[in-house]
Amino acid sequence: MHEPRPSRNHHRPIDVSFEFFPPRTPEMEVALWEAISRLAPLRPTFVSVTYGAGGSTRERTHATVARILRETDIKPAAHLTCVGATRGEVDEVARAYWDVGVRHIVALRGDPQGGLGGVYAPTPGGYAFSTDLIAGLRAIGDFEISVSAYPEKHPESASFEQDIDVLKRKIDAGATRAITQFFFDNDIYFRFLDRVRAAGITIPIVPGVTAVQNFKQTANFAKRAGASVPQWLAERFEGLDDDLPTRRLIAAAVAAEQVLDLLDRGVEQFHFYTMNRADLVYAVCHLLGVRAHA
Repeated sequence: MHEPRPSRNHHRPIDVSFEFFPPRTPEMEVALWEAISRLAPLRPTFVSVTYGAGGSTRERTHATVARILRETDIKPAAHLTCVGATRGEVDEVARAYWDVGVRHIVALRGDPQGGLGGVYAPTPGGYAFSTDLIAGLRAIGDFEISVSAYPEKHPESASFEQDIDVLKRKIDAGATRAITQFFFDNDIYFRFLDRVRAAGITIPIVPGVTAVQNFKQTANFAKRAGASVPQWLAERFEGLDDDLPTRRLIAAAVAAEQVLDLLDRGVEQFHFYTMNRADLVYAVCHLLGVRAHA
């Protein structure tokens, strides 16, 4: 039996961050805080809390972020979108975040009101696009601002060139970090990184990593979001629709392979889409060499 090949880069400092979504029920609230409590000792660079379509979770997002500030030592990043609110309403939310101590915003245009795949229309009186939102946030406070990036290009973009031009405009407006849409083929990420660097973009492009707990659900979302699903990944989950324990083991193996390859190829920052579940993410972080602190 061969020993596993050691990575060349395992002794570099690794930064991790986690995304959560605000709970809709008391039971989901318990699950969220179990996940936060489990992952907090890993000392993430930040944790982000999403913002529902059309701002539908605005109050719950704010409450979750405020509780993270009160009860943990983690730095929260609040998602904020352009959809479903006027500039004044968005500015009010941003000022409320600033007032409770939030200094990091994930600024997004947001999905169309009808959901992914629909036609986007700016809200009357609102910020039209993420570049406008970023400029508005900069006028309110000295926020750290993260934005989205799309290794396979945004589904509404006509070309990679257009997509990278949009990213450059976000940076010109004040963005300091980009977090990618999830992907499953690491070569896609590195090709995108080459394009971005060739365009003169120097901010961190942090890979977004998701653990495939439910393959059909993930594949459907990926299709709407413009992310490809390799045939080999589908084959790994084939026949496991009713076998949750095995699905979880396969999900852990797939995520581990992906992040260790990214690490071995020089990546030092990872953003995990947790789906408010901690165990698999915790295990993958352990493989990366990230250890819990008291």
